[in-house]
Amino acid sequence: MPERLSARAAIAAVTTEFEELGDAAPGRDGADDGPLSWAGYADSRARATARTGEEESVVHGIASVGGRRCVLVSFEFGFLGGSLGQRTGDRLEAAYDTARTRALPLVSLIATGGSRMQEGMVALTQLQRVARASARLRAAGPAQLAVLRDPTTGGGWATLGAGADVILALPGAQVGFAGSRVRPPDADPHAYTAEGQLAAGQIDAVVPPGELPETAARWLRALHAQGSPALPAPVPDALSATGLPASGWDAVRQARSPARPRAQAYLDAYFDHRLPLVGDRCGGTDPGLLCGFGRRGDRSIAYVAQCGTATRPAGYRAAVRVIRLADRIGVPVLTLIDTPGAANDAEAERAGAGAAIADAFAAMAEVRVPVTTLVIGEGGSGGALALAAPGNTHVTRDSYFSVIAPEAAAAILKRAPDEVRATAGQLRLRPQDLVELGFARSVVGPRRT
Repeated sequence: MPERLSARAAIAAVTTEFEELGDAAPGRDGADDGPLSWAGYADSRARATARTGEEESVVHGIASVGGRRCVLVSFEFGFLGGSLGQRTGDRLEAAYDTARTRALPLVSLIATGGSRMQEGMVALTQLQRVARASARLRAAGPAQLAVLRDPTTGGGWATLGAGADVILALPGAQVGFAGSRVRPPDADPHAYTAEGQLAAGQIDAVVPPGELPETAARWLRALHAQGSPALPAPVPDALSATGLPASGWDAVRQARSPARPRAQAYLDAYFDHRLPLVGDRCGGTDPGLLCGFGRRGDRSIAYVAQCGTATRPAGYRAAVRVIRLADRIGVPVLTLIDTPGAANDAEAERAGAGAAIADAFAAMAEVRVPVTTLVIGEGGSGGALALAAPGNTHVTRDSYFSVIAPEAAAAILKRAPDEVRATAGQLRLRPQDLVELGFARSVVGPRRT
Protein backbone atom coordinates (compact mmCIF):
# COMPACT_ATOMS: atom_id res chain seq x y z
CA MET A 1 0.00 0.00 0.00
CA PRO A 2 1.46 3.42 -0.95
CA GLU A 3 2.14 5.99 1.73
CA ARG A 4 -0.94 8.04 2.61
CA LEU A 5 0.05 11.67 2.99
CA SER A 6 -2.07 14.26 4.71
CA ALA A 7 -3.73 16.93 2.58
CA ARG A 8 -1.05 19.49 3.43
CA ALA A 9 1.82 17.03 3.02
CA ALA A 10 0.46 16.21 -0.44
CA ILE A 11 0.41 19.94 -1.24
CA ALA A 12 3.96 20.36 0.04
CA ALA A 13 5.05 17.46 -2.19
CA VAL A 14 4.19 19.44 -5.34
CA THR A 15 4.65 23.09 -4.33
CA THR A 16 6.05 25.40 -1.68
CA GLU A 17 3.78 28.26 -2.76
CA PHE A 18 0.22 27.82 -1.49
CA GLU A 19 -2.29 30.41 -0.30
CA GLU A 20 -5.26 28.75 1.35
CA LEU A 21 -8.70 30.15 0.60
CA GLY A 22 -11.26 30.60 3.36
CA ASP A 23 -14.28 28.42 3.99
CA ALA A 24 -16.83 28.93 1.23
CA ALA A 25 -19.79 28.77 3.60
CA PRO A 26 -18.56 29.76 7.05
CA GLY A 27 -22.12 30.13 8.30
CA ARG A 28 -22.90 26.41 8.14
CA ASP A 29 -23.28 24.88 11.59
CA GLY A 30 -20.65 22.21 12.12
CA ALA A 31 -21.60 21.51 15.75
CA ASP A 32 -24.80 19.51 15.19
CA ASP A 33 -25.31 15.99 13.95
CA GLY A 34 -25.92 17.04 10.35
CA PRO A 35 -28.91 16.98 8.01
CA LEU A 36 -29.91 13.44 9.02
CA SER A 37 -29.49 14.07 12.76
CA TRP A 38 -27.09 11.11 12.72
CA ALA A 39 -26.31 10.44 16.35
CA GLY A 40 -22.64 11.07 17.14
CA TYR A 41 -21.82 12.71 13.81
CA ALA A 42 -20.71 15.96 15.44
CA ASP A 43 -18.41 14.01 17.74
CA SER A 44 -16.95 12.12 14.77
CA ARG A 45 -16.16 15.38 13.04
CA ALA A 46 -14.62 16.80 16.20
CA ARG A 47 -12.38 13.76 16.57
CA ALA A 48 -11.40 14.03 12.90
CA THR A 49 -10.45 17.67 13.41
CA ALA A 50 -8.43 16.84 16.50
CA ARG A 51 -6.63 14.05 14.64
CA THR A 52 -5.88 15.94 11.40
CA GLY A 53 -6.05 19.62 12.30
CA GLU A 54 -8.59 20.12 9.47
CA GLU A 55 -12.23 21.17 9.71
CA GLU A 56 -13.24 19.40 6.51
CA SER A 57 -12.01 16.71 4.14
CA VAL A 58 -10.57 19.10 1.52
CA VAL A 59 -8.19 22.04 1.55
CA HIS A 60 -8.15 24.46 -1.38
CA GLY A 61 -6.24 27.55 -2.42
CA ILE A 62 -4.02 29.24 -4.99
CA ALA A 63 -0.68 27.61 -5.75
CA SER A 64 2.27 27.90 -8.07
CA VAL A 65 3.49 24.62 -9.57
CA GLY A 66 6.60 24.89 -11.70
CA GLY A 67 6.02 28.60 -12.10
CA ARG A 68 2.40 28.17 -13.29
CA ARG A 69 -0.35 29.48 -11.07
CA CYS A 70 -3.28 27.16 -10.49
CA VAL A 71 -6.10 26.44 -8.09
CA LEU A 72 -5.12 23.46 -5.95
CA VAL A 73 -7.47 21.07 -4.12
CA SER A 74 -6.13 18.44 -1.74
CA PHE A 75 -8.11 15.77 0.11
CA GLU A 76 -7.50 14.83 3.72
CA PHE A 77 -8.20 11.10 3.93
CA GLY A 78 -7.75 11.17 7.69
CA PHE A 79 -10.91 13.30 7.96
CA LEU A 80 -13.71 10.71 7.74
CA GLY A 81 -12.00 8.89 4.89
CA GLY A 82 -11.78 11.98 2.70
CA SER A 83 -15.52 11.67 2.20
CA LEU A 84 -17.69 14.25 0.47
CA GLY A 85 -20.31 16.04 2.54
CA GLN A 86 -22.13 19.33 2.16
CA ARG A 87 -19.24 21.48 3.40
CA THR A 88 -16.88 19.51 1.15
CA GLY A 89 -19.16 20.42 -1.74
CA ASP A 90 -19.01 24.07 -0.68
CA ARG A 91 -15.23 24.06 -0.84
CA LEU A 92 -15.01 22.13 -4.09
CA GLU A 93 -17.52 24.37 -5.83
CA ALA A 94 -15.62 27.43 -4.58
CA ALA A 95 -12.37 25.98 -5.95
CA TYR A 96 -13.84 25.39 -9.39
CA ASP A 97 -15.45 28.84 -9.43
CA THR A 98 -12.14 30.47 -8.42
CA ALA A 99 -10.38 28.67 -11.27
CA ARG A 100 -13.07 29.84 -13.68
CA THR A 101 -13.16 33.49 -12.62
CA ARG A 102 -9.35 33.76 -12.50
CA ALA A 103 -8.84 31.72 -15.70
CA LEU A 104 -6.53 29.26 -13.91
CA PRO A 105 -6.15 25.49 -14.33
CA LEU A 106 -7.39 23.32 -11.49
CA VAL A 107 -5.22 20.59 -9.95
CA SER A 108 -6.85 18.03 -7.65
CA LEU A 109 -4.84 15.80 -5.29
CA ILE A 110 -7.50 13.20 -4.57
CA ALA A 111 -7.76 10.69 -1.75
CA THR A 112 -11.34 9.80 -0.92
CA GLY A 113 -13.60 6.91 -0.08
CA GLY A 114 -16.69 8.51 -1.62
CA SER A 115 -19.82 10.19 -0.29
CA ARG A 116 -20.37 10.62 3.47
CA MET A 117 -22.86 8.12 4.92
CA GLN A 118 -23.82 10.37 7.83
CA GLU A 119 -25.26 12.98 5.43
CA GLY A 120 -27.17 10.58 3.18
CA MET A 121 -28.64 12.06 0.02
CA VAL A 122 -27.39 15.51 0.95
CA ALA A 123 -23.87 14.13 0.61
CA LEU A 124 -24.63 12.24 -2.59
CA THR A 125 -26.02 15.32 -4.33
CA GLN A 126 -22.69 17.08 -3.83
CA LEU A 127 -21.54 15.04 -6.84
CA GLN A 128 -24.02 16.96 -8.97
CA ARG A 129 -22.64 20.23 -7.61
CA VAL A 130 -19.10 19.17 -8.44
CA ALA A 131 -20.13 18.02 -11.92
CA ARG A 132 -21.85 21.36 -12.63
CA ALA A 133 -18.86 23.33 -11.38
CA SER A 134 -16.51 21.20 -13.48
CA ALA A 135 -18.68 21.70 -16.57
CA ARG A 136 -18.67 25.47 -16.07
CA LEU A 137 -14.89 25.49 -15.78
CA ARG A 138 -14.56 23.30 -18.88
CA ALA A 139 -16.80 25.65 -20.85
CA ALA A 140 -14.62 28.59 -19.78
CA GLY A 141 -11.49 26.86 -21.07
CA PRO A 142 -8.95 26.16 -18.27
CA ALA A 143 -7.64 22.63 -17.99
CA GLN A 144 -8.27 20.20 -15.13
CA LEU A 145 -5.47 17.93 -13.89
CA ALA A 146 -6.14 15.15 -11.37
CA VAL A 147 -3.60 13.26 -9.28
CA LEU A 148 -5.04 10.03 -7.87
CA ARG A 149 -3.69 9.18 -4.43
CA ASP A 150 -4.58 6.15 -2.32
CA PRO A 151 -7.48 5.53 -2.33
CA THR A 152 -9.55 7.27 -5.01
CA THR A 153 -12.95 5.63 -5.10
CA GLY A 154 -16.66 6.32 -5.31
CA GLY A 155 -18.02 9.70 -6.32
CA GLY A 156 -14.66 11.42 -5.97
CA TRP A 157 -13.25 9.17 -8.70
CA ALA A 158 -16.40 9.53 -10.82
CA THR A 159 -16.32 13.36 -10.72
CA LEU A 160 -13.04 15.10 -9.91
CA GLY A 161 -10.89 12.16 -10.98
CA ALA A 162 -12.36 10.61 -14.12
CA GLY A 163 -13.79 13.97 -15.18
CA ALA A 164 -10.38 15.67 -15.42
CA ASP A 165 -8.65 16.37 -18.72
CA VAL A 166 -5.40 14.72 -17.64
CA ILE A 167 -5.28 11.98 -15.00
CA LEU A 168 -2.09 10.98 -13.20
CA ALA A 169 -1.89 8.41 -10.42
CA LEU A 170 0.61 7.36 -7.79
CA PRO A 171 1.97 3.80 -8.00
CA GLY A 172 -0.17 1.20 -6.29
CA ALA A 173 -3.02 3.60 -5.57
CA GLN A 174 -6.45 2.04 -5.21
CA VAL A 175 -8.56 3.54 -8.01
CA GLY A 176 -12.11 2.54 -8.86
CA PHE A 177 -15.75 3.39 -8.49
CA ALA A 178 -16.21 0.53 -6.02
CA GLY A 179 -14.26 0.75 -2.79
CA SER A 180 -12.70 -2.30 -1.15
CA ARG A 181 -15.67 -2.86 1.19
CA VAL A 182 -18.35 -2.97 -1.49
CA ARG A 183 -16.75 -4.92 -4.34
CA PRO A 184 -17.93 -8.36 -5.44
CA PRO A 185 -16.10 -11.06 -3.48
CA ASP A 186 -14.55 -12.50 -6.65
CA ALA A 187 -13.41 -9.14 -8.06
CA ASP A 188 -10.03 -9.00 -9.81
CA PRO A 189 -7.94 -6.73 -7.54
CA HIS A 190 -5.80 -5.51 -10.48
CA ALA A 191 -8.86 -3.82 -11.97
CA TYR A 192 -8.93 -1.44 -8.99
CA THR A 193 -5.31 -0.29 -9.10
CA ALA A 194 -3.69 2.66 -10.82
CA GLU A 195 -1.74 0.24 -12.99
CA GLY A 196 -4.90 -1.63 -13.97
CA GLN A 197 -6.69 1.58 -14.86
CA LEU A 198 -3.72 2.65 -17.00
CA ALA A 199 -3.83 -0.63 -18.92
CA ALA A 200 -7.56 -0.10 -19.49
CA GLY A 201 -7.07 3.39 -20.89
CA GLN A 202 -8.77 5.15 -17.97
CA ILE A 203 -5.78 7.19 -16.79
CA ASP A 204 -2.79 8.74 -18.54
CA ALA A 205 0.24 7.87 -16.43
CA VAL A 206 1.42 6.29 -13.20
CA VAL A 207 3.96 8.71 -11.74
CA PRO A 208 6.38 7.90 -8.88
CA PRO A 209 6.09 10.43 -6.01
CA GLY A 210 9.57 11.83 -6.62
CA GLU A 211 8.67 12.66 -10.24
CA LEU A 212 5.27 14.16 -9.52
CA PRO A 213 6.31 17.83 -9.02
CA GLU A 214 8.15 18.02 -12.36
CA THR A 215 5.48 16.01 -14.19
CA ALA A 216 2.68 18.21 -12.89
CA ALA A 217 4.67 21.32 -13.76
CA ARG A 218 5.32 20.07 -17.28
CA TRP A 219 1.65 19.35 -17.77
CA LEU A 220 0.64 22.81 -16.60
CA ARG A 221 3.14 24.33 -19.04
CA ALA A 222 1.93 22.10 -21.87
CA LEU A 223 -1.72 22.96 -21.24
CA HIS A 224 -1.00 26.68 -21.43
CA ALA A 225 -1.81 28.43 -24.72
CA GLN A 226 0.79 30.86 -26.06
CA GLY A 227 -1.70 33.45 -27.25
CA SER A 228 -4.74 33.96 -29.41
CA PRO A 229 -5.14 33.14 -32.18
CA ALA A 230 -2.93 30.07 -32.05
CA LEU A 231 -0.27 29.82 -34.76
CA PRO A 232 -0.12 26.60 -36.82
CA ALA A 233 2.37 23.94 -35.81
CA PRO A 234 5.40 24.01 -38.15
CA VAL A 235 5.52 21.21 -40.72
CA PRO A 236 8.09 18.61 -39.60
CA ASP A 237 11.12 17.96 -41.80
CA ALA A 238 11.15 14.64 -43.59
CA LEU A 239 13.51 12.12 -42.03
CA SER A 240 14.18 10.17 -45.22
CA ALA A 241 16.25 11.31 -48.19
CA THR A 242 14.51 9.00 -50.65
CA GLY A 243 13.57 10.43 -54.04
CA LEU A 244 10.12 10.88 -55.52
CA PRO A 245 8.59 7.61 -56.75
CA ALA A 246 8.46 7.06 -60.49
CA SER A 247 5.23 5.06 -60.43
CA GLY A 248 2.26 4.51 -58.18
CA TRP A 249 3.51 1.07 -57.21
CA ASP A 250 6.94 2.56 -56.37
CA ALA A 251 5.15 4.96 -54.02
CA VAL A 252 3.39 2.06 -52.31
CA ARG A 253 6.64 0.11 -51.97
CA GLN A 254 8.50 3.08 -50.48
CA ALA A 255 5.71 3.79 -48.00
CA ARG A 256 5.61 0.14 -46.91
CA SER A 257 9.38 -0.22 -46.55
CA PRO A 258 10.39 -1.51 -43.10
CA ALA A 259 13.34 0.90 -43.21
CA ARG A 260 11.15 3.98 -43.51
CA PRO A 261 11.16 6.35 -40.47
CA ARG A 262 8.07 5.94 -38.29
CA ALA A 263 6.04 8.23 -36.06
CA GLN A 264 8.18 7.71 -32.97
CA ALA A 265 11.26 9.00 -34.81
CA TYR A 266 9.35 12.00 -36.16
CA LEU A 267 8.02 12.93 -32.72
CA ASP A 268 11.44 12.54 -31.10
CA ALA A 269 12.99 14.83 -33.71
CA TYR A 270 10.20 17.40 -33.53
CA PHE A 271 9.62 17.90 -29.78
CA ASP A 272 11.93 18.80 -26.92
CA HIS A 273 9.80 16.59 -24.70
CA ARG A 274 6.39 14.96 -24.85
CA LEU A 275 3.61 14.16 -22.37
CA PRO A 276 1.49 11.27 -23.62
CA LEU A 277 -2.24 10.88 -23.14
CA VAL A 278 -3.25 7.24 -22.98
CA GLY A 279 -6.51 5.51 -23.75
CA ASP A 280 -10.01 6.41 -24.79
CA ARG A 281 -11.57 6.56 -21.28
CA CYS A 282 -13.92 3.80 -22.43
CA GLY A 283 -11.76 0.83 -21.48
CA GLY A 284 -9.61 0.75 -24.60
CA THR A 285 -6.10 1.60 -25.79
CA ASP A 286 -4.45 1.50 -29.19
CA PRO A 287 -0.65 1.13 -29.10
CA GLY A 288 -0.59 1.99 -32.80
CA LEU A 289 -1.60 5.60 -32.16
CA LEU A 290 0.48 8.02 -30.08
CA CYS A 291 -1.09 11.20 -28.80
CA GLY A 292 -0.59 13.88 -26.18
CA PHE A 293 1.03 17.29 -25.82
CA GLY A 294 4.61 18.28 -26.50
CA ARG A 295 6.87 21.27 -26.08
CA ARG A 296 8.80 22.67 -29.04
CA GLY A 297 10.88 25.59 -27.86
CA ASP A 298 8.51 27.71 -25.80
CA ARG A 299 5.41 26.45 -27.61
CA SER A 300 2.86 23.79 -26.70
CA ILE A 301 1.60 21.61 -29.55
CA ALA A 302 -0.83 18.71 -29.32
CA TYR A 303 -0.03 15.66 -31.43
CA VAL A 304 -1.82 12.63 -32.86
CA ALA A 305 0.43 10.14 -34.66
CA GLN A 306 -0.43 6.89 -36.41
CA CYS A 307 2.34 4.29 -36.20
CA GLY A 308 1.81 2.25 -39.37
CA THR A 309 -0.79 -0.18 -38.06
CA ALA A 310 -4.54 -0.31 -38.64
CA THR A 311 -6.04 2.28 -36.29
CA ARG A 312 -8.52 0.84 -33.80
CA PRO A 313 -11.67 2.51 -32.42
CA ALA A 314 -9.89 3.27 -29.15
CA GLY A 315 -7.22 5.11 -31.12
CA TYR A 316 -9.74 7.37 -32.85
CA ARG A 317 -11.49 8.10 -29.55
CA ALA A 318 -8.17 8.99 -27.91
CA ALA A 319 -7.33 11.24 -30.87
CA VAL A 320 -10.67 13.02 -30.58
CA ARG A 321 -10.08 13.56 -26.88
CA VAL A 322 -6.73 15.25 -27.61
CA ILE A 323 -8.03 17.36 -30.50
CA ARG A 324 -10.98 18.68 -28.52
CA LEU A 325 -8.86 19.44 -25.47
CA ALA A 326 -6.34 21.32 -27.62
CA ASP A 327 -9.17 23.24 -29.26
CA ARG A 328 -10.62 24.21 -25.90
CA ILE A 329 -7.41 25.57 -24.44
CA GLY A 330 -6.13 27.14 -27.68
CA VAL A 331 -3.17 24.88 -28.55
CA PRO A 332 -2.41 23.94 -32.21
CA VAL A 333 -2.46 20.33 -33.35
CA LEU A 334 -0.01 18.23 -35.38
CA THR A 335 -1.20 14.95 -36.91
CA LEU A 336 1.08 12.34 -38.51
CA ILE A 337 -0.66 9.98 -40.93
CA ASP A 338 0.60 6.44 -41.36
CA THR A 339 -1.92 3.63 -41.50
CA PRO A 340 -3.03 1.03 -44.05
CA GLY A 341 -6.55 1.94 -42.90
CA ALA A 342 -8.94 1.61 -40.02
CA ALA A 343 -9.14 -1.75 -38.27
CA ASN A 344 -12.06 -3.67 -39.74
CA ASP A 345 -12.01 -6.98 -37.87
CA ALA A 346 -15.02 -8.18 -35.93
CA GLU A 347 -13.69 -6.87 -32.63
CA ALA A 348 -13.23 -3.39 -34.12
CA GLU A 349 -16.75 -3.43 -35.51
CA ARG A 350 -18.17 -4.44 -32.13
CA ALA A 351 -16.13 -1.66 -30.51
CA GLY A 352 -17.82 0.94 -32.71
CA ALA A 353 -15.32 1.57 -35.53
CA GLY A 354 -17.82 3.53 -37.63
CA ALA A 355 -18.90 5.80 -34.78
CA ALA A 356 -15.32 6.38 -33.67
CA ILE A 357 -14.20 7.37 -37.18
CA ALA A 358 -17.25 9.58 -37.60
CA ASP A 359 -16.41 11.40 -34.39
CA ALA A 360 -12.83 11.91 -35.60
CA PHE A 361 -14.11 13.46 -38.84
CA ALA A 362 -16.43 15.67 -36.76
CA ALA A 363 -13.64 16.78 -34.42
CA MET A 364 -11.43 17.75 -37.35
CA ALA A 365 -14.31 19.61 -38.99
CA GLU A 366 -15.22 21.52 -35.83
CA VAL A 367 -11.76 22.37 -34.51
CA ARG A 368 -10.98 26.09 -34.33
CA VAL A 369 -7.24 25.92 -33.66
CA PRO A 370 -4.99 25.27 -36.66
CA VAL A 371 -4.17 21.67 -37.51
CA THR A 372 -1.04 20.69 -39.46
CA THR A 373 -0.84 17.24 -41.05
CA LEU A 374 2.15 15.38 -42.47
CA VAL A 375 1.66 12.04 -44.23
CA ILE A 376 4.79 10.04 -43.39
CA GLY A 377 3.85 6.62 -44.80
CA GLU A 378 0.64 4.94 -45.85
CA GLY A 379 -2.51 7.00 -46.20
CA GLY A 380 -5.11 4.28 -46.27
CA SER A 381 -8.59 5.47 -47.13
CA GLY A 382 -11.01 7.05 -44.63
CA GLY A 383 -9.12 5.61 -41.68
CA ALA A 384 -6.26 7.96 -42.55
CA LEU A 385 -8.34 10.84 -43.91
CA ALA A 386 -10.27 11.14 -40.63
CA LEU A 387 -7.17 12.61 -38.99
CA ALA A 388 -5.93 14.73 -41.92
CA ALA A 389 -6.31 18.51 -41.90
CA PRO A 390 -8.40 19.83 -44.80
CA GLY A 391 -6.31 22.44 -46.58
CA ASN A 392 -3.12 21.95 -44.55
CA THR A 393 -1.88 18.45 -45.34
CA HIS A 394 1.68 17.83 -46.50
CA VAL A 395 3.35 14.63 -47.69
CA THR A 396 6.82 13.11 -47.59
CA ARG A 397 8.44 11.49 -50.62
CA ASP A 398 8.06 8.03 -49.09
CA SER A 399 4.30 8.28 -48.60
CA TYR A 400 1.12 7.75 -50.54
CA PHE A 401 -2.60 8.46 -50.01
CA SER A 402 -5.35 6.52 -51.69
CA VAL A 403 -9.09 6.02 -51.65
CA ILE A 404 -8.23 2.40 -50.89
CA ALA A 405 -5.16 0.16 -51.06
CA PRO A 406 -4.36 -0.80 -54.66
CA GLU A 407 -4.81 -4.52 -53.90
CA ALA A 408 -8.31 -3.90 -52.56
CA ALA A 409 -9.11 -1.54 -55.44
CA ALA A 410 -8.15 -4.22 -57.96
CA ALA A 411 -10.28 -6.79 -56.14
CA ILE A 412 -13.30 -4.47 -56.04
CA LEU A 413 -12.89 -3.78 -59.75
CA LYS A 414 -12.61 -7.55 -60.40
CA ARG A 415 -9.13 -7.25 -61.82
CA ALA A 416 -6.51 -9.98 -61.85
CA PRO A 417 -3.74 -9.87 -59.22
CA ASP A 418 -1.17 -8.97 -61.88
CA GLU A 419 -3.08 -5.71 -62.48
CA VAL A 420 -2.48 -4.35 -58.98
CA ARG A 421 0.57 -2.33 -60.04
CA ALA A 422 -1.26 -0.72 -62.93
CA THR A 423 -4.19 0.04 -60.65
CA ALA A 424 -1.84 1.84 -58.24
CA GLY A 425 -0.81 4.10 -61.10
CA GLN A 426 -4.41 4.83 -62.04
CA LEU A 427 -5.24 5.83 -58.47
CA ARG A 428 -2.73 8.71 -58.69
CA LEU A 429 -1.58 8.16 -55.12
CA ARG A 430 2.06 9.38 -55.46
CA PRO A 431 3.14 12.40 -53.37
CA GLN A 432 3.51 14.56 -56.48
CA ASP A 433 0.06 13.43 -57.68
CA LEU A 434 -1.47 14.45 -54.35
CA VAL A 435 -0.06 17.97 -54.71
CA GLU A 436 -1.26 18.23 -58.31
CA LEU A 437 -4.74 17.06 -57.30
CA GLY A 438 -4.90 19.75 -54.60
CA PHE A 439 -5.08 17.34 -51.67
CA ALA A 440 -1.58 18.10 -50.37
CA ARG A 441 0.04 21.52 -50.14
CA SER A 442 3.61 20.36 -50.54
CA VAL A 443 6.03 17.47 -50.74
CA VAL A 444 8.33 17.84 -47.74
CA GLY A 445 11.99 16.95 -47.95
CA PRO A 446 14.68 16.56 -45.29
CA ARG A 447 16.18 19.62 -43.64
CA ARG A 448 19.03 21.16 -45.58
CA THR A 449 22.25 21.44 -43.64
